[in-house]
Amino acid sequence: MPHVVTQSCCADASCVFACPVNCIHPTPDEPDFGTASMLYIDPDSCVDCGACVGACPVGAITAASRLTPDQQPFELLNAAYFEQPAPRPLQAPVPTLVRRQSTAPVSVAVVGSGPAGMFTVEELLKHADVRVTVLERLTEPFGLARFGVAPDHPRTREVVRLFDRLLSDPRVTLVTGQEVDDAGLRDLQARHDAVVLATGASHDRLLGLPGEDLPGVHGARPLVAWYNGHPDHRDDAPDLSTERVVVVGQGNVALDVARILTRDPERLADTDISPAALAALRTSAVTEVVVVGRRGPVGAAFSVSELVGLAGLPDVDVVVDPDDLADAVPPTTEEQVRVELLRDLAARERRPGTRAVRLVFGAEPVEVRGDDRVRGLRLRSRGGDELLIETGLVVRSVGYAVPARPGTSVAPHGGLHHDAGRALSDAGLPNGLYVVGWTKRGPRGQLGTNRACARETVNSVVRDLNRSVVERSA
Repeated sequence: MPHVVTQSCCADASCVFACPVNCIHPTPDEPDFGTASMLYIDPDSCVDCGACVGACPVGAITAASRLTPDQQPFELLNAAYFEQPAPRPLQAPVPTLVRRQSTAPVSVAVVGSGPAGMFTVEELLKHADVRVTVLERLTEPFGLARFGVAPDHPRTREVVRLFDRLLSDPRVTLVTGQEVDDAGLRDLQARHDAVVLATGASHDRLLGLPGEDLPGVHGARPLVAWYNGHPDHRDDAPDLSTERVVVVGQGNVALDVARILTRDPERLADTDISPAALAALRTSAVTEVVVVGRRGPVGAAFSVSELVGLAGLPDVDVVVDPDDLADAVPPTTEEQVRVELLRDLAARERRPGTRAVRLVFGAEPVEVRGDDRVRGLRLRSRGGDELLIETGLVVRSVGYAVPARPGTSVAPHGGLHHDAGRALSDAGLPNGLYVVGWTKRGPRGQLGTNRACARETVNSVVRDLNRSVVERSA
């Protein structure tokens, strides 16, 4: 019986290189690795050896025979990925590791201790002569791995155990509570052989709607940080006295927010949710969260794995209008699985007294209505019809933005302009800084996508160090 990757996949590719028969894809060298929502195991090639199970840092792989009823779509999803033929090597290529040409000690500063920063540390420690200083603005490390993963996804959070091991290496120094401003960045460059920015996407994107500045409009980023106990957002509690919440955007974060606001708080009591957030949810009046997306069901931004997790909740109904699915013609196998799951949800009957997450497709927000606070959100359908949804709380979840640093600029992909991780100035020239993670590629990709991203950046660091050695000896 083959093994199956399930919803808590972090896509860090550890399983790819553990697999002896190359049945897990996409691999980091394949074009769709950076955009895939998860990894997939080919049921026809899997030899059921279990090597991937031990390699997965978040326990996301299980035998098909052990899948729960709610996890059954993952077996179909894994198989569906391989229905589209693609050339694949007999074995996944071993990632390129550029070696140093000198044994002289090297000092590298990594600004930010989130997943991108910590995978950068992991790559740097592969070189025996490198010392790493990690600078973290908060008093606790690990960024989104600690404060961005939903509290009811505990297995995904287990990656912090790897990060703890990295910090225990005597060549690594962690400095917390350290804000690195522009002057501090110049100082780091003067004191270290290389400086890597792993500061992520710290700004919310705005909707640009009339009324967006009304009280009761929240960004998803601070809301997620609030229920995860982020020290900067402990006082950012939303007003949960409204029966209906509207979330604008249909990415995975939007589904996370909807799920946390509708779940029975007692089912969250044993998670890592903030005690203050748990207390607020226990007195919440919210009975419905409407998740609004401009796209249709085929192009919705949430992954199938997140939808499976939401659909399998015992205490929440997921409501879908069958009319939204009437003309859905999914072109890929993963989208076919998504639409079939949505059709199954549309056919389910509501359970009396159960909170609901309602998915609304093909609707464009036009205006936030209100007086002293939010009272509703006006939508326009693709056909031009308008609808006013009454609500006291609107959450925008339309992505994050990367702020530029002096001497850098933001590229169309959302990250800073760079060349294989070398940050570029406005003139397109290397400026002595390096970037990784969302700072480098924009706010997209899974937690583990940062590993391949970090490898490319560290290889650039080492190449540049090697070049400087050659130049000094010439």
